[in-house]
Amino acid sequence: MTSLFTTPEFWQYLSIPVIAALIGWTTNWLAIKMTFYPLEFIGKPPLLGWQGIIPSKAPKMAAISVDATISKIGTVREIFEQIDPKVLATHIIHSVEPRIEEYVDEMMLREYPTFWENLPASARKMVYDRVRKSTPQLVDNLVDDISSNIEDLLDIKGMVIDRLASDKRLLNRIFLECGEVEFRFIVNSGLYFGFLFGLIQMSVWYFYQAWWVLPFFGLLVGWATNWIALNVIFRPLVEKRIGPIRLQGLFLKRQPAVAESFCHIVTHEILTVGNIINAILNGPKGNRARNMVKKHIKPLVDETAGMGKALTQMAFGATGFATLKNQVGEKAIEISQTSFNNPVFEQDRARAVESIMVERMIALSSEEFQDLLRPCFQEDEIKLILVGAFLGMGAGFCQLVFVFGQALA
Repeated sequence: MTSLFTTPEFWQYLSIPVIAALIGWTTNWLAIKMTFYPLEFIGKPPLLGWQGIIPSKAPKMAAISVDATISKIGTVREIFEQIDPKVLATHIIHSVEPRIEEYVDEMMLREYPTFWENLPASARKMVYDRVRKSTPQLVDNLVDDISSNIEDLLDIKGMVIDRLASDKRLLNRIFLECGEVEFRFIVNSGLYFGFLFGLIQMSVWYFYQAWWVLPFFGLLVGWATNWIALNVIFRPLVEKRIGPIRLQGLFLKRQPAVAESFCHIVTHEILTVGNIINAILNGPKGNRARNMVKKHIKPLVDETAGMGKALTQMAFGATGFATLKNQVGEKAIEISQTSFNNPVFEQDRARAVESIMVERMIALSSEEFQDLLRPCFQEDEIKLILVGAFLGMGAGFCQLVFVFGQALA
């Protein structure tokens, strides 16, 4: 036995499954890295270099992710209702009321400083009081109007796609966090499957030492370990029982945990109240939303002017009074966009949306659920497998020359 361990041939043969395991681990690790990194193209486009598959097709991958999840677990109206328009209106009122005097002074001093500074303090107080008194009803009416038209004003799919396409790191993170267990399995399984293939390779090499055997098995290991791992993750699609053994794709078994992870990211970092309001005011129907704000704000100017409207119009002129109404509307839009910087309020509303999304995502069929992660492997999957195969083949040639000392024939 001692003489066996000191025989060079023993260690040469033993190196075959060990090297195969390393090839399997390395190629699978590289496949995962090449799927997500680098975020930007490195090299000389279009062929000399590489960009992660997910970042290189960010808009397409974002669209696939939305179609596979958000579009199936919540409509625009349902998401907005979970945010709760009444809570939204109450938050706006509480945010605005303490600063009403500041907002009025800021606008009037910018547009009509002489008039405002010369206005008696009692008159200015009357303006503050009227604005403060009118604000709650005005905000309620505005939020109700937006809520009634939310399906036309808000393009959830476009909003999410724009966000993920512009933030490739966040897009990567969704896939990486949701598939963390599966990606770790892919890398580690390369070691196990590679070793098993290596044992077969060692047996073949013992009986048949043609120059192409080691490179061929290296290629096979690089290709097969990746292919097997992917199938173990997603197949079988529906749970099957063989006696006491339950078989189902690893990713599909984790549906509740993945749903929680995915929905947390989406609701806390993408479908936030601030992002939704910004998408309403600056999205494809932004002009309509802005006109809604101005429509509900303009009566406030008339009411505030009250009995002194004639004097106000005389001071500003007909054009100036119209400009004042428009400036009040623009200020209201600005306030709408900056009223949701309260992290506590954002998180509270995010949790409300998250709860219904998690519940519905868990209820998806296995076929629907796999679409969350499966596309990131399917996209250019053949490239990753070929890279692994050629790396494995290269390692086989190195093994042939440097371990067994054979020349290529």
